[in-house]
Amino acid sequence: MPKLSIIIPCYFNEANIPVTMQALVANEARFPAEVTFEYVLVDDASGDGTVAALHTFQRQYPERVKVVELAANVGSYNAIVAGMAYATGDCNVIITADLQDPPELMAAMYAYWQQGFPLVIGNRQDRQEGAVSVLLAKLFHSLMRRFALRNIPPGGFDYVLFDRQVREQVVRLQERNSNVFYLMTWLGYPYVNLPYSRRRREIGTSRWTLSKKVKLFLDSFLSFSFFPIRAISVTGICLGAVALLYGLYLVALRLSGTAQPAGWTMLMVVLLFVSAFQMMALGIIGEYVWRGLDAARNRPLYVVKAVREPE
Repeated sequence: MPKLSIIIPCYFNEANIPVTMQALVANEARFPAEVTFEYVLVDDASGDGTVAALHTFQRQYPERVKVVELAANVGSYNAIVAGMAYATGDCNVIITADLQDPPELMAAMYAYWQQGFPLVIGNRQDRQEGAVSVLLAKLFHSLMRRFALRNIPPGGFDYVLFDRQVREQVVRLQERNSNVFYLMTWLGYPYVNLPYSRRRREIGTSRWTLSKKVKLFLDSFLSFSFFPIRAISVTGICLGAVALLYGLYLVALRLSGTAQPAGWTMLMVVLLFVSAFQMMALGIIGEYVWRGLDAARNRPLYVVKAVREPE
């Protein structure tokens, strides 16, 4: 019998857990009768009663619920990798704990997996969110498609169903400062894309702050694109060419005896522009160097404090 592992990262979701888990259990009726379920719930060191809520759900369904408690907050993507490491299903699905992604789409995703697709992506075509959040999300994913991964669907995604083979590859890579969802498409497996509308969050407040969004953008872009480094090289060549041409122009004026332009203002503008470019270039290179250092240290992505296995 095929087993479906449902991996859910949890962070300050105390109020969401009872509602979300009952919705997921009710959603099991949409699957074929032979499918068995495993819930892998990963607490990312929440500071509220999330762990207690997870334990309550496990007591209700002790035979199929696994609770993984992390020692420190490592971010939702590393928490997802931890859940993947403890999942045992033939196929797996990642869904958030706030019910913004529709559980009912999961059955259609499973049907495509049965047809042989190792990766099924739930693609956000619409968002019931603020205009600024929607605009930033569209900009982020359009930049990723244009300069990093051309094979990702437009609109972004973090609701996926994937085969055991994909799970094992991602866990083996242990990629740090990256995007686990984009990593699945980078592996090159064929996938099918199912569009859906992302719902507005009804319970609790999102912890997905602006600083976390900026970090995600940098991690995703720098992990899968060499465009920033190439842009520095091209800009440096262009600035060098302009400097050479301007130098030749000044030499020509000198040789012809023409008065050279008084250039205090121009000199300062050029100096400030080149200095700003150099600092920006150093910052971009520093981001790449820091990620290389972080990978070389080979520290674990997460530390597990406790695991409560199914009974």
